Amino acid sequence: MTLQTPVLETERLVLRAHSIADFDAFARLWSLPEATRFTSGKPLTGEDAWRRLAMHRGMWDLMGFGYFAVTEKATGAFLGDAGVQEARRVITPSLEDTLEAGWVFLPEVHGRGYAREAMEAVFSWCSRAHRDKAITCIIDEENAPSRKLAGRLGFVEKARTEYKDRPTIVFWRDQSIGPRTASMPPIVSNM
Repeated sequence: MTLQTPVLETERLVLRAHSIADFDAFARLWSLPEATRFTSGKPLTGEDAWRRLAMHRGMWDLMGFGYFAVTEKATGAFLGDAGVQEARRVITPSLEDTLEAGWVFLPEVHGRGYAREAMEAVFSWCSRAHRDKAITCIIDEENAPSRKLAGRLGFVEKARTEYKDRPTIVFWRDQSIGPRTASMPPIVSNM
């Protein structure tokens, strides 16, 4: 399956395909312990960040969904990543054949509502493009901010398990609840 990454716009954000021009900011994000503690588990080298950037682009070609580069509409500045993936994790319960949601943002923009705004746009797009798939996410038990955001996004706890030797909570979201905002973000283009 090959699908161009759509471009989504919200009041403050543009969600689009990652590009080579994003690499410096992307590599910085993934090198920060604050950003990687609950994701990759350790800061990534530039080489590993490059692989992750390529993986984000490749997910769209393989699955027809993936992660977006989240940028600030007013400045074009890279803020982080948000989207859904098929990670084929070895975890119980299995998340295969679901849209596994995730978000990670630069620490200096935490607390501004960008992750929620971005994920609501992603879920709005998912409800149109992949309405037959369940939306899931996993969150480290110690990651209180992401657990709080998951609740605000309509996720409910399904199971507690371990993933990579860490206590992890598996969440599911009912797509029928729709987005939490009054209007759906438009798809600007299918680049």
